[in-house]
Amino acid sequence: MKLQGKTAIVTGGAMGIGFAMAQALGQAGAAVLIADQDGAEAAAARLQELGIRASGVAANVAREADMQRMAAQAEDVFGGVDILVNNAGIYSALVPGPFEQQSAEDWRRVLDVNVIGTFLATQAVLPALRRRSAGRVINISSGTPFKGVPYLLHYVASKGAVNAMTRALAKELGGDNILVNGIAPGFTLSDGVLANPVQMQKLQDISLKARTLQRDQVPADLVGAVLFFAGPDSAFITGQTLVVDGGAYFH
Repeated sequence: MKLQGKTAIVTGGAMGIGFAMAQALGQAGAAVLIADQDGAEAAAARLQELGIRASGVAANVAREADMQRMAAQAEDVFGGVDILVNNAGIYSALVPGPFEQQSAEDWRRVLDVNVIGTFLATQAVLPALRRRSAGRVINISSGTPFKGVPYLLHYVASKGAVNAMTRALAKELGGDNILVNGIAPGFTLSDGVLANPVQMQKLQDISLKARTLQRDQVPADLVGAVLFFAGPDSAFITGQTLVVDGGAYFH
């Protein structure tokens, strides 16, 4: 219960990786606000059934007003924010293909959520994090920028931007004792990925063979990293992005 008395927000937390992280944070003692476009309140109810203090808010991270409403709900229901997990992102719906077939609109859609959404969510909760003077921002990135994965250029570029934002924000917010770190998963069999037959066909086998640990990666493999960055054991670590991919990339 290292997070007893803390409040965490998990964007994109209604399913998959986000829900696994929200549940782990709650079981470590934190109150949890799940923000998602769909299913946030139902996901919060699932956590409540486990004895976790939880609330849900319907929100699109790419909309500034939604992020301000998310931050306000955390204040109203739980009295503040200690931990923000920027998990919401566009990936599982993408179909890999040559970059010359991607449109500017495809890029804007990905960047709006993966990059601008991370910015807006962090900006919205910053006043609350500053008041606690011990805030944590955890950005969920990807291993793809480190490996130069082809055929997902808009996604890879967006997560490369998140990695850069993690470093720059760590410098900017360190004076407020707010730690900013990132987690870069490998190809994970989340709910969304399992529902995308093209990704499963093209990426599952090649990802598994590239790993030192020869098995599929699942959302539960990421909860240890998020608990570490959210808790007291990482109190002197900031600006880092931890690759969690079973040893496919040594970073």
